[in-house]
Amino acid sequence: MWRIVVPVIGVLVLWAGLVAPLQAREVLHMVSRGDHNAHYTETMIRLALDKAGYAYTLEIHPGNLTAARQQRDTREGRIDIMWSATSRELEETLLPVRIPLYKGLIGHRIFITHPDHIEQLKAVESLEQLRAFSFGQGVGWPDTRILRDNGFDVREESYDRLIKMVHAKRFQLFPRGVHEPWSEVSNRPELELSIDAHIMLVYPMPFYLFVTPEHPELAQALERGLMRAIEDGSFDRLFRSSPMVQSVINRAGIAQRKVFYLENRALTEQTPLSDPRLWLSLEELVPSS
Repeated sequence: MWRIVVPVIGVLVLWAGLVAPLQAREVLHMVSRGDHNAHYTETMIRLALDKAGYAYTLEIHPGNLTAARQQRDTREGRIDIMWSATSRELEETLLPVRIPLYKGLIGHRIFITHPDHIEQLKAVESLEQLRAFSFGQGVGWPDTRILRDNGFDVREESYDRLIKMVHAKRFQLFPRGVHEPWSEVSNRPELELSIDAHIMLVYPMPFYLFVTPEHPELAQALERGLMRAIEDGSFDRLFRSSPMVQSVINRAGIAQRKVFYLENRALTEQTPLSDPRLWLSLEELVPSS
């Protein structure tokens, strides 16, 4: 009987050729709440890594970690990529990819308020007049410091208490991201809440990807890929097609609002404020005629 004999070394070479591409793929671990923000960010990560030619497999673990726990796990390498509004602490302890994923949209704020305050807001013409109102924000939110640095009276509470305190008129204005208040109000029909249609606050609030310090090459790949996506237009196409941005364009009435610009003194010197490609213009939030 004839037998075909394959040299062992040949088998090993063939096996190495088959498995090498699999070994070259980086397994990247992330923790996700699974909300719209997470889906958008995950899509941006895939776009960036594909544009950079980075071989990867995303392992997305469901979870709702506190900000402190997520930061610690990323710093220690249990998480490879996280996303957040930036802070000096994050930029000093993790590797920031300094390309704002939402083009600064997170820093566009409109108010949830009690219906009794709507007429007062219609009369506001200056920041000094707006500073006469009382504000509520979450404990430890970066927005709290921004508002206080700009001269506003801010009360800090947990989110669940804040929304109820608006109803009880314990303070007057609850600034929310320009995409947030509609679902928050509609989900609480038992509370007396309104969304102001007259004023918007704008301050630079970059929302970055942050990478574990153990993988600097990953941070470089994400930055390289995002810049390529900005240059070829795919970043903006993904941004404008996101349900969050579409909701803002269709519902926020940006063109009819009085806009007040605030400083964000907590930004680092490396914030790319001078690159207009990375930031939103208000015209992008106005419906096309």
